[in-house]
Amino acid sequence: MQVTHKETLRNKLRGASDDDAVEILFEFVRQRGQSNYDESVTQIAHALQAADLATRNGCNDAAITAALFHDLGHLLLDEHASQVEFLQEDLNHEEAGADFLEAYFPATVTQPIRLHVPAKRYLCTVDEEYYDRLSDASKRSFQVQGGKLSRAEQEEFAAHEELEVALQLRRFDDQAKRADHQVPPLEKYADCVKRCFRPDRP
Repeated sequence: MQVTHKETLRNKLRGASDDDAVEILFEFVRQRGQSNYDESVTQIAHALQAADLATRNGCNDAAITAALFHDLGHLLLDEHASQVEFLQEDLNHEEAGADFLEAYFPATVTQPIRLHVPAKRYLCTVDEEYYDRLSDASKRSFQVQGGKLSRAEQEEFAAHEELEVALQLRRFDDQAKRADHQVPPLEKYADCVKRCFRPDRP
């Protein structure tokens, strides 16, 4: 049986010290994040821009860590723009990323990650102008991900405890697509990520 990226990463993280665990996660992002997701940026550049936006907006450690890893699911699923089938089927990258990370981080990190796609659908539903501001890739994925929410889905989403953080993360996600935009490297976030680790992580 082929070993998946998720299984490989989980095996490397098992029993690692905080310092080593951060470096293992960062190295995974470095290696897997060189492919393009959006039209203008690589996946690692997108992650770093999102984390930088969270930092500059005064977010706490959990929100910054969520911004940094919000698209980890794309890397775990090996989704990227060079694939012919990319964005033709929704593989629920937000669920894949949150499911993987919840063994290592609390809900304050993983829930905004889990909700950042529903947050796009929510904003497209309640704000007619929001959709027009999306990138072409986000517009395509919006349709694949289910389009506008029903009234029941709106009410369910609005009841989430992490609603505001998820909406904020969604907006950082939308803004984090600037070509050749200079931001701090992954290493800047090492202490932030370490402070967010669950004490009972495997």
